[in-house]
Amino acid sequence: MVAKLIDVAKKAGVSVTTVSRVINNHGYLSEKTKQNVFKAMKELNYQPNSLARSLHGKKMHLIGVIFPSITNPLFAQLIQEIENCLFAQGYKIILCNAGKDKEKEREYIKMLLANQVDGIIAGAHNLGIDEYRQLGLPIVSFDRRLSDNVPIVSCDNYQGIKLAVRDLIQAGCKNIYFLGNKQTKGNPTDDRLKAYLDTIKEANMESHICSVSFGDSPLLKNMTIHQMLADDHPDGVVCTDDLTAILLIQEAKKMDIDIPKDLKVIGFDGTDEIQTYHSELSTIAQPISEMAALLVKLLLERIDNPSKKLSQMHYKFPVKLIKSKTTA
Repeated sequence: MVAKLIDVAKKAGVSVTTVSRVINNHGYLSEKTKQNVFKAMKELNYQPNSLARSLHGKKMHLIGVIFPSITNPLFAQLIQEIENCLFAQGYKIILCNAGKDKEKEREYIKMLLANQVDGIIAGAHNLGIDEYRQLGLPIVSFDRRLSDNVPIVSCDNYQGIKLAVRDLIQAGCKNIYFLGNKQTKGNPTDDRLKAYLDTIKEANMESHICSVSFGDSPLLKNMTIHQMLADDHPDGVVCTDDLTAILLIQEAKKMDIDIPKDLKVIGFDGTDEIQTYHSELSTIAQPISEMAALLVKLLLERIDNPSKKLSQMHYKFPVKLIKSKTTA
């Protein structure tokens, strides 16, 4: 049977009001009284009602975290880092896997509001979620533009792709393709396509875009990749994520295309998982731990001081090129 407030009061030998004051740290109470109440709570495994505490103006110490996919190595590592940072600050998370379903994301936002979360960290890919502009909650965003008053944390997407394209050019590639989403949506990741086009133009080379999107299934991506390799014969490909780069490498091997002799490949993200299990892949590595720490820092600052104006709205982290066997 679940213990109630009155059970704690009886076991501690105090009134229900005293137990409530201990839980909410309200008013003066002797150290002996506090210890008796905490001891009774522990013995009864009593969990304070968080909603009741929120009605007294107390923080819930609960953060909503919304991302498009918890299986993607980038988001999985980022979420883990965010959770670790928040837990160290006394916060817990409610994790929402929004996928590519706009209505699902809206339902999750409603659920987070119902659970009285103190703030939200969002990195979902769905567009047209007007609720973010109307929530009235502290929000920070990873790599997505949600509204004019929501700060964004991202890597330097432009510099990352620029490094990749320049490396392929220096390696002697003449027919370099961009494998990623060609649709621009006003998000920081749009800079990846812009960087490719700008860098190719600076080198007086012809641009080639093979369009695949984040939400495409591996089978659909494989079909697109196979057609690109069979028809266009690129000698260098810069991919906008590591998983797509791995699919490209696998398809090239099936077609007896020698990597890196006949085809050089560079991915993007550089997660711990990819560097461990696919160390052959050259990639642009994002500083995931540092980005997670800043997301948490900005959110907690907004929770503690909602009216404080931020010094900037877009925080960009530098990236680095990790060279390996796919470009050697």
